[in-house]
Amino acid sequence: QVKLVESGGGSVQAGGSLRLSCTSNQYNGYMAWFRQAPGKEREGVAGIDSRDRSSYADSVKGRFTIPRGGRNVLHLQMNGLVSEDTAMYYCAADWHLGGHLWNNTQAYDRWGQGTQVIVSS
Repeated sequence: QVKLVESGGGSVQAGGSLRLSCTSNQYNGYMAWFRQAPGKEREGVAGIDSRDRSSYADSVKGRFTIPRGGRNVLHLQMNGLVSEDTAMYYCAADWHLGGHLWNNTQAYDRWGQGTQVIVSS
């Protein structure tokens, strides 16, 4: 059974940085970070495929990166944080996307429990 554990969330002032980590007990070809703010739908933030090609939501391009930290670790480096980035952040993974786009929640069967990010202005 695949397990995903997120870490690195916390509180930071606007303009600051945070680095989230997602550790899995096995390699996953496709991994992504999603976030969900109160009262809003879960949205894709960044994704990476088995060839380490990354994709980003327009709202985070130029500020966030999604490097792998090894075969079983995925990071989300968040710079230039703004209050709109406040959300619960979730790691997602699967061997294939099943025809879905990387930012579709239906593309992933495996999810972590989430880590909270709070950005104060």
